Amino acid sequence: MMRDEMARPPKTNAGYFFEDYRVGQVIDHAVPRTLGPGERALYHALYPARHALYSSNAFAEACGLDESPLDDLAAFHVVFGKTVPDVSLNAVANLGYAEGRWLQPVYPGTTLRSRSEVIGLKQNSNGKSGVVYVRSRGFDQQGNVVMEFCRWVMVRKRDLDAPAPETVLPELKTVLEPGDLAIPAGLDFTGYDFTLAGEPHRLGDYAVGEVIDHVDGVTIEEAEHMMATRLWQNTAKVHFDATFREDGKRLIYGGHVISMARALSFNGLANAQMIVGLNAGAHANPCFAGDTIRAWSEVLDVAETDRPGVGAIRLRLVATKDGQAAGDLRGPDGKYLPGVLLDLDYWALMPV
Repeated sequence: MMRDEMARPPKTNAGYFFEDYRVGQVIDHAVPRTLGPGERALYHALYPARHALYSSNAFAEACGLDESPLDDLAAFHVVFGKTVPDVSLNAVANLGYAEGRWLQPVYPGTTLRSRSEVIGLKQNSNGKSGVVYVRSRGFDQQGNVVMEFCRWVMVRKRDLDAPAPETVLPELKTVLEPGDLAIPAGLDFTGYDFTLAGEPHRLGDYAVGEVIDHVDGVTIEEAEHMMATRLWQNTAKVHFDATFREDGKRLIYGGHVISMARALSFNGLANAQMIVGLNAGAHANPCFAGDTIRAWSEVLDVAETDRPGVGAIRLRLVATKDGQAAGDLRGPDGKYLPGVLLDLDYWALMPV
């Protein structure tokens, strides 16, 4: 190798480390991606997803939509995955979510791209890592924002001696108000077909405080998780590289757990059709291949909307493992029980 070639800067991207972020920094993420029916088929192959609005063009058209959109969480995974090389490639863990809004359905043929703004920073007391807060948005090919969410991630430092940045903690809503939710244009549940949807339960059948055990369980496999992370182009090292963690295990992508739990919630919440708001979320404990996931939901609130026949239901979706009982969330110390994997607070649309 010639000397001038040796002096050239590296062509590969090592990703951002904690000390590389600045509050106010805006990152446009590569690479735009056009979604088609294949993403729907793969999503339904990976997860036992059966909500009718995302399964049938005829059902969606009868509800006032142009056609069946892609599952809301499929769009979320694509937008999220685009952010990973710049936000969480060197992450220790994805810690939480807030202020998530699905602003319009994503139909096959849509091209999505992502952009993030750093809205907060806090170095951890050990000086080896810090928490990065970002607000990420997904855009379609016309430049319309189709969804947005905030998340915070624990990211390693490259240089342990790098000075800690000024701590900035963003003020985020703990709960979205019903008026914050974007209801898709034309959505109309007045002619909703409960038989085709799979369950007879409407909004008025659910009571605040009600806990629903979704009964079914799914054992997570290494192969399906690797397929999912590749599909969503989530290249975080903790999901791909078994040598990155001291225990030699690949961490299951938190979004994989979210989608699995959401799919399991069909049994009892088949008519909670469209996810339109994400209030909060925490990946309480790590998930690994071989874990069997079960799910339960708690009704936190119900609300009316201005669309005919359409109501909103606020749900806590909890994914568990190791036989954790439905309804059990925290121990006497206030910490999540070890069998709790996910605690997700979201709004969905349901016929009244």
